[in-house]
Amino acid sequence: MKILKIAVVATMTLSLANASLSEDAAKLDVKKVCDVKANGLDKVLAVAKKFNPEAIKLDIEFKRLGIKNREYIKALEAAVKAKSKETVIKYKKKGKEKTKKFPTDYAAWRACTFAVRALQLHEEGKKTWKLAVPGDGFKY
Repeated sequence: MKILKIAVVATMTLSLANASLSEDAAKLDVKKVCDVKANGLDKVLAVAKKFNPEAIKLDIEFKRLGIKNREYIKALEAAVKAKSKETVIKYKKKGKEKTKKFPTDYAAWRACTFAVRALQLHEEGKKTWKLAVPGDGFKY
């Protein structure tokens, strides 16, 4: 019985922590938080690394040009470690391995924006989904 209570409390605490991370992302100004020139590459990368795991858990991770955001972050970490001006992202598309090159600042901005916006859109959807339902008064 005691183990069950502990499990329930742990589950509730974990779900509250996840909800607050999503809500924290919803309150952020993406342009300010993900600005590489103002905040620096390391801080922008840290924001992306903070919010993207939550997006992965919720299955809402962004994917653009066939590249998942986790691949942007992984390649960006390697570029920062090597102090490179260019980020080379290796990914698989239709069974073939491909590469894309981006300037490091752009890749950092993109990874950060994708991580934060995924959670923001998720939170927005919870509040505004009824606005898109037929019969809601909007003319289509």
